[in-house]
Amino acid sequence: MFAVRRSVMALALTVVVVAACKAKPAPAPAPVAPTPAPAAPRVNQDSIDAARRAADEAARRAATDAEARRLAAAVAAGRATLAQTIYFDFDKDDVRDDQRATLDAKVPLLNANPALRIRIAGHTDNRGSDEYNLALGQRRSASAKRYLVSRGIAENRIETVSFGEERPAAAGDNEESWARNRRDEFEIIAGGDSIKASK
Repeated sequence: MFAVRRSVMALALTVVVVAACKAKPAPAPAPVAPTPAPAAPRVNQDSIDAARRAADEAARRAATDAEARRLAAAVAAGRATLAQTIYFDFDKDDVRDDQRATLDAKVPLLNANPALRIRIAGHTDNRGSDEYNLALGQRRSASAKRYLVSRGIAENRIETVSFGEERPAAAGDNEESWARNRRDEFEIIAGGDSIKASK
């Protein structure tokens, strides 16, 4: 009888459990939110933006530096062209044919830089008296000035001076030294701070 009671109890317990399961539905599982894809942190984007700005700034600086170097080279080349010396034959003050190209190269620079003023200094070798050589040097500087004026340069932009034999370019009493001393030298006296290249 004990076995029957146990069986009935087990059956009753099973009925209660089954009834309990039917009475209360099991809760539905909570929906799981999808995991978002990992986004790049804002710090990374800020770093990228900063690197781009730095690269752009470096490129601008490089372009500015290159332009400054180009302008400095143009100024140096212009100064060198304006400073080129011309030479004369013994006891002569007319511009030699082989020296005209040197003067012609100065004309576009003078035209491109209207504020530019120059001084032409005439020189001689040491043969002849001081007075004669001063006069010859003055005629030489005046001859170069006339040449430039004939090419359209205003007279008031060119000064002339003579040093005669006082400032030799080469020492010695031989034809090589004398030839180097018979010359006109050119000096910028105003407007030479930023020479524009000729057009």
